[in-house]
Formats: sequence, C-alpha cells, structure tokens
Amino acid sequence: MNYVFVSPNFPTNFKHFAVALNKEGVNVLGLGSDSYDSLDPYLRDSLTEYYRVDDMEDYEQMLRACGYFTFKYGKLDYIESHNEHWIEQDARLRTDFNVRGLKNMDIPSIKTKSRMKEHFRNAGIPVPRGKIVPTIEDAKSFISEVGYPVCAKPDNGVGATNTYKISNLEEMEHFYLTKPDTEYIMEEFIKGEIHTFDGLADGKGNIVFKNSFIFGTCVMETVNDGLNQFYFNQKTIPEDLLEYGVKTIKEFNLRERFFHIEFFRTDEDNLVALEINVRPPGGLSLDMFNYANDIDIYQKYALMVSGKDVGDFPETIYHCGYVGIKKRIGIEFYRTSKLAHERFNDLIVTDGTIASIFSAALGDYSYILKSEDFEEVRNAADFILNNS
Repeated sequence: MNYVFVSPNFPTNFKHFAVALNKEGVNVLGLGSDSYDSLDPYLRDSLTEYYRVDDMEDYEQMLRACGYFTFKYGKLDYIESHNEHWIEQDARLRTDFNVRGLKNMDIPSIKTKSRMKEHFRNAGIPVPRGKIVPTIEDAKSFISEVGYPVCAKPDNGVGATNTYKISNLEEMEHFYLTKPDTEYIMEEFIKGEIHTFDGLADGKGNIVFKNSFIFGTCVMETVNDGLNQFYFNQKTIPEDLLEYGVKTIKEFNLRERFFHIEFFRTDEDNLVALEINVRPPGGLSLDMFNYANDIDIYQKYALMVSGKDVGDFPETIYHCGYVGIKKRIGIEFYRTSKLAHERFNDLIVTDGTIASIFSAALGDYSYILKSEDFEEVRNAADFILNNS
C-alpha cells in the first residue's frame, strides 16, 4: 500500500502517523519542502522515501512528485496531509491520480461556510442566520433582520483568521474599508460556549472514535483579543451533541477521515452548528485523545488504513485540559512553569512552547493537564491562567 504523506514534518506530532503506518507495513512516501536532514529522526526512519519540492504551493511540483511516486511504486492508495491548509490541494492531487478520498467536487461543501449551512439544514441541524455580503448595503439589509452584533468571516476560510465581531455602524464601515479582498459571509452573533464533536470515521462512514471538547474562550476572541485559552474534554458526550454529530457525518458522507465539528451551546441549552472541519482538531488535540483514553489514535488510524481491525475504543477515562498562555510583558514562562510544576506536577502531562503559526489561537506556551477529577484540572488551569 502506498500512502503519500504531504507535509509530514509539520506539525511535529504528525510524525506519529508515519511511524504507525510504517509499523503496519504501509509504504509511507513523504512529500514536503523541508530538507531531508531537517526531518525528525523518527519520521525519517519511518518513510520509505522522501521527495522534497522547493515550493509546496506550486502545484506542478507536487504533481511531478506524485508522478514520480507512481512510476516507482505503482498506484497510489492515499494522498493525505491531515492539514487544513492543504485540503484543497490534496483533493486536486487525488482527483488527478484517481486516489480514494475527497476530490475536487467535494471541496465546496466542506470549505465554504455558506455551503456548510445548506448541509446542516438538510440534516435538520440549526445554524446561525447568515448571508453573503459583498457590499455594505447587503450588510445593512442583513443587520436590519438580525440586529447587532454580527460576525463577519471569509466564506472560504480557515479557523478564526480574518474573522470579526461587528457591534455598530462605525465598526461595519471600518470593516468594509479594510477587509481582505475575498468573499465574506455575515452571521448573526450566537452567545454560547463552543462544544465540539470530534473523531474518526471508517471506510463505511461509521464513527469508530468520538470525543468532545468545551472551549472556555471562543477562538475568534482568543485570536482577535489576544486572550489565553483553556479547553477540555467531556468524559460523557451529551445525547443531543452525539445525535447532531452522527447526523453531520452522514450528511457530509465522511469516510476514512478525522473530523472536528463545532457547535454553540446557547444559554438556553440548545445546540447551533458553527462549522465542520474534515481534519483532526488542531494543536495537541490528537495527543489529548491519547491521554484521556489511554490509547494510541495514530496506531488506530494506521490499522484502519491498512484494512485491519481497529478494535474497540475504551470509555473515556480522564478529564484532559489544554491551557495556552500568550506572551505578556513581565511574565516569564519558566517562572509560571516552575510554580505550576511545584503545585500540580502530578497533573501536568506535558508543557512547552507552541509553534508561532498556531500561537494566535493556542497560545505561545501550553500545558496539558490530566486527572479523573475535573475540579483538579480546573483548579490547576485557573492557577496557571491567573499567574500568566
């Protein structure tokens, strides 16, 4: 089996995919722009071959690389990055090489927020009211229906990048004067916590692993306001969230993929769908799956890909929390870390710096906390956040 792993060296924890696939006898063919010598040794040892391109944004270079792999190893079975940035290019390569998985025709439904809304509605799942707003007149018309505040976000965009909360006419006028040159969708502002439904679907669309996180701070506010981040898993997924999650996977016809679906849980305890991401949740969330459940999600994925029995997943054992703190004047990470380890060393699974590309959403320094008692996780998180 030939598995082209796009950008295998980033983020760093994705090397575990290559290691696990290699152990299951899969030919892991790395494709990226990093030099071979700069690859993590564990990753390097798990690759059958590595093809370096000068620029991964240059599709012709990527096309030639996959052509070379086909010539040398035969038909390609998978082309995958697990990375939001490369989802469209992955699909284009799969289309050109007739490889299983998402193709060009599938991308609009999973990348554009307006199309996502249509699918959520088809599944009977509530969504915020929204409208494409190319002009300020369109925005004024929409706001006359829903009122302030509203959220403006790229219709085809990643995460909270270039996403804005608009609370009055002055802010709206400023938005139209300064916004990026891309199509925007405007949505009514929904007040509530973000509750996720994450997991892995097999080749028949069955959910073989599921998880849910609650975000203490909205990612948009974390990015735009420079806030610290705290999110944690739910040991038991509420029935309404599970129902909507299963409906979403069926509606989007997801197979052999990780997924990360975001919902608002309102003050009235209702769920409203925000968006779907057909890739693993970001940052260290995959590792949190492992810590919370005493599993190896990378190995489970490799078993699925290689056609072997994934086996049963245990019930979630631990509460697992992520704390991400931003750089502050006068705050030294090593001092906070020292204090945290002195008081909560038995709860801290790992801590360390975060790659700068993720720091806006996840913080510059992070901790993963684990305990069977959620209050212990909460108390440790509060201590770290209050001392940061």
